[in-house]
Amino acid sequence: MDAYYTIEEKYLQAVDELAYGETSRGLKLLNEIINNDPAYARAHYQLGRIFYYDIKDYQAAGYHFQTCAELEPAFPDMYVPYLELLVFLDMEKKASGIAGKALTVAGVNASAVYKQLGLMQEKHKDWSRALQAYRDAFMEVTDKEEKVDIDDCIARIKLKMQRSASYQYHITE
Repeated sequence: MDAYYTIEEKYLQAVDELAYGETSRGLKLLNEIINNDPAYARAHYQLGRIFYYDIKDYQAAGYHFQTCAELEPAFPDMYVPYLELLVFLDMEKKASGIAGKALTVAGVNASAVYKQLGLMQEKHKDWSRALQAYRDAFMEVTDKEEKVDIDDCIARIKLKMQRSASYQYHITE
């Protein structure tokens, strides 16, 4: 058994385990960290990711993301996965609040935040607000692949807007 001298070392080991696909070992280490220091925000972030993406326990994921956000609101990595969860669960009001906070934090991928807001509006069939959010995402994007993805989102919304436009018939004599 490895001996870790600090929580930071144990956290880094957990992150390494997760990076190498050893989710169960990473989960064990992260739970040990939380047991020793419940206020270690980054362990909550990693647990949120595991519960959301790997285990599909959305309630536990939400708890850990929210705890991380409360303990370390300036931690930028947490916001996009948390927003993805909130959009997936259709929690519009909470997602809007978290997105607003996220956009004030240095280092947050603003393009991804706007994209999640666009997806939320798209789910609610509010095409004009979705289009505006995707346009905001486009203005923030710096990655070529993300740009292509956002272009696809904009094109999809425009197509939906065209298809849902009501047809008006005029009778002329």
